[in-house]
Amino acid sequence: MKLQVTQENLSRALSAVGRIASGRNTLPILSNVLLSTIDNRLKIAATNLEVALTETIGAKVSAEGSVTVPARLLQELISAIPDGVITLELAESRLLVTSDGYESVINGTPADDFPVMPTIKEGVSITIEATTFKKGLQQVVGSASSDDARPVLTAVYLHTYNGSLYAVATDSYRLAEKALVACKDEVSLLIPASSLQDVLRIMQDDAKDITITYDELQARFAVGDVELITRLIDGAYPDYRKLIPEAFKTTAVIQKTDLTTITKVSSLFAREVAGSVTIKIDADSGDVSIRSVASQLGENTARAKAQITGSGDVTLNSRYLLDALSVISGGSVSVNINGKLDPVIIKDPAQADYVNVIMPVKS
Repeated sequence: MKLQVTQENLSRALSAVGRIASGRNTLPILSNVLLSTIDNRLKIAATNLEVALTETIGAKVSAEGSVTVPARLLQELISAIPDGVITLELAESRLLVTSDGYESVINGTPADDFPVMPTIKEGVSITIEATTFKKGLQQVVGSASSDDARPVLTAVYLHTYNGSLYAVATDSYRLAEKALVACKDEVSLLIPASSLQDVLRIMQDDAKDITITYDELQARFAVGDVELITRLIDGAYPDYRKLIPEAFKTTAVIQKTDLTTITKVSSLFAREVAGSVTIKIDADSGDVSIRSVASQLGENTARAKAQITGSGDVTLNSRYLLDALSVISGGSVSVNINGKLDPVIIKDPAQADYVNVIMPVKS
């Protein structure tokens, strides 16, 4: 193998692919990246046996070949070399890396020792506008659980309902649902949230479309010259729609910046009580107030004006509330409550395609 690539392209690709190889792997070779030539291009790949990531970049190939080398070492070496053209040349299992004034040799491993990269030979494909998919993922993925005791809740549930494709995530304390696009196909996929975090990282701002191809075991996300394949989670997602009320006794429409500010201020006094704050919506005063009490620190009440229907109060985890506010794109939000033990709905009143549900804290 002998080829030339630009430092910029190689460094960018290694940065993306190297994340998969940089985790704690039980097999030493999984800490390597696979370099191979294909159609006068360089393919860079890594896998941790759960996720496989491949990026293909332009190259001037003089001789075909393949090798695996330590991902972290190669990534740090290439990022340290100044901009310019880099030559990669393979002699047996040693990779010679040269550029203007720089020469390094990295001991590699034959490509035959690298795990077989997963493929999807026969699957169903969906193409979605990249910006739409990226924004939708950002709004839901943070609500997925990190507790492996319930694997289903560590997934984002990508599914169709009434002719639309939805992305949903919950950790049983909060839930986020986003309607993405109209979709005629029947889709029901449990995709690890950690894999979708990797998908977000590979989606460049100038990406036009993302193509999702899936079978019963895996899903592939293709964006430009980058491809990620992940295993699906087996199981049945809970019937979460039962958690979303259709009507509310109390609603407040408030500026998002105002609600964010009073929540942040009150959360400073809520650390002693695991972030619990009490939201009170008062139709008589036209105020939304957030109160927190800490026996050791003191107490705080912060208020902001809102358009209010009905009155009521509920205790929530302030971190969940701030997380929900951070991914709502509109200038105002509606806070919808029924009772002290009923789910609270946070959403943009002008956007019907996104909803955030927070379960109350029993106080």
